[in-house]
Amino acid sequence: MTSLIERLTQYASYHRDRRNIATHFVGIPVIVVATEALLARPSVLVGGLAVSPALVAAIAAAGFYLGLDRRYGATMAALLAAAFYGGVRIAAQPTGTWLFTSGALFAGGWIVQFVGHAFEGRKPAFVDDLAGLLVGPLFVVAEAGFALGLRDDVRRAIERGAAPAGTVTPTRPSPASR
Repeated sequence: MTSLIERLTQYASYHRDRRNIATHFVGIPVIVVATEALLARPSVLVGGLAVSPALVAAIAAAGFYLGLDRRYGATMAALLAAAFYGGVRIAAQPTGTWLFTSGALFAGGWIVQFVGHAFEGRKPAFVDDLAGLLVGPLFVVAEAGFALGLRDDVRRAIERGAAPAGTVTPTRPSPASR
């Protein structure tokens, strides 16, 4: 089983440019809410509870995060609950509004992500490992915590494997090598 440090270090190795990290603070939460909104519309009643793919995805993701780390997992579960709530609110709108809002948020979030990776000069982590789609939101939470001085042991362990943020130059080919 891959550990919290291994997952975050692998993801961080694709995200050392501070501008790219900053774009993730916008793009990833927007993508998560948009995904919840898109998955919230189809639902079935199970014992009086509306069960949708959004609810199943949020619970499964929370389980993934809790399996990596209890503190991060609890934080992620709370944030996923908020994203689920926001997604359900968007999905409750008329069909056209729901689709336009969800689609615009989803596309906008990805545009922000790809702008960040243009700064980085590197492809997104999920291209090489689909788990990066789940690790991305955790990375944002971890980076926010590091900025607040939390979990310094985790930050140091990640930096040993991926270098401190802002210290690695993009991996673009030089003009001479083209």
